[in-house]
Amino acid sequence: MTEESEAVRSVAQAVRAAHAAAPAMANADEAAIDTALRAMARLLSQTSDIVLKANAEDVENATASGMSAGLLDRLRLDPTRLAAMAAQITALADVPTEPARRKIRDLDGGLALEEWRRPVGVIGANFEARPNVTVDVASQLIKSHNAGVLRTGSAALASAAALVDHVVAPALEEAGLPGEAIQLVRSREREAAQALVTHPRQMPLVILRGSGESTRSLAALAAAHGVRTLAHADGGGVLYIDAAADLEKARQLIHASLDRLGVCNRLNLLLVHKGLYDEIVPSLVELLASREPAIAASLPPHPHPLGYEWALDSDAEATVTIAPADGPADAARIANEETSGLAAGIVTEDGEAAAQFLAQYTGTGAFWNATTRLLDGFKLLAIPETGINIDRVPGPRGPVTYRDLSLRQYVVVPADRASEV
Repeated sequence: MTEESEAVRSVAQAVRAAHAAAPAMANADEAAIDTALRAMARLLSQTSDIVLKANAEDVENATASGMSAGLLDRLRLDPTRLAAMAAQITALADVPTEPARRKIRDLDGGLALEEWRRPVGVIGANFEARPNVTVDVASQLIKSHNAGVLRTGSAALASAAALVDHVVAPALEEAGLPGEAIQLVRSREREAAQALVTHPRQMPLVILRGSGESTRSLAALAAAHGVRTLAHADGGGVLYIDAAADLEKARQLIHASLDRLGVCNRLNLLLVHKGLYDEIVPSLVELLASREPAIAASLPPHPHPLGYEWALDSDAEATVTIAPADGPADAARIANEETSGLAAGIVTEDGEAAAQFLAQYTGTGAFWNATTRLLDGFKLLAIPETGINIDRVPGPRGPVTYRDLSLRQYVVVPADRASEV
């Protein structure tokens, strides 16, 4: 990567523009913020022809290049998906404002301690070729009073550009906010993603979405440059069918967990209690094969790691791994040790078995008689997400929303003058 490259220059220009707009976003009143969000929701409908035309071009090009069905599904927009995006943004605008300040306690000497929440300033985001994420992330940045620089997978660049140019920027300007606050990197080069994580002073935080080694390598590069990241590199949902499971409920959850194959929280590893394994696995294989598209079952002995994420395999994404487990504790152990730690669930009518599984599974999302597809910002929290963080260290974990995109500041003031600041 050279500083003279077009990709590096385009990122630097976007960072500068967002940085210049950041103070206006930080100082905006809540009415302006929510006005911008409602305008985004409205413009998604009013400019749908423009957005869908750009998306059709992206889909046509991706199809010609051989993109898999699961990835094409993530890329494709239609009126129903646009309406869902608009509904989510409207719901976000309706969320009551988070208090920017709260009193912690009184201190000696007539002083008081307050906690203030401040925007980060400029937040970057690098994400997969999913046009809806452009709007999801932009709305979260706006709601948290931050500016941002977005970079999407090259397959979705025309869609993202249409959304930024005809929805996000006009909505900001309509609310009296700078349209430049949300920047889109227009370069298709991978070098742009690398450049995105090298601006610690102007953009100290970058959200990394997508899966696999490329995201992990970007997180390492960011760390080397002093940039913090909220990274989502790996996924794959686990479902354990216990000895006391309602088998019809288990079948329903399997179906619900495979409604989309190219997403991180889909069913990836199906564990079956060893006492049921020989009895029900043939019917589970048949169940998977009967779906449209047909889902292949990877059975022991597995020629791959047990937690191999099929959503990332464009040649075999329509696959689920099936394996036996000794019981709830063993299923939790397998999910902890052999998978990314994104999400795991148990199907059982035995409360003690469920309690044992939930107590021992340490991943980001745990479910009892529910699908791991629920590990999603809007489905869980009724707020769009910027990604799902699965770090095993303190900090925002799970769906990352606008509430996680602020800085904590301790402020000490005279107790009798607190209302003046």
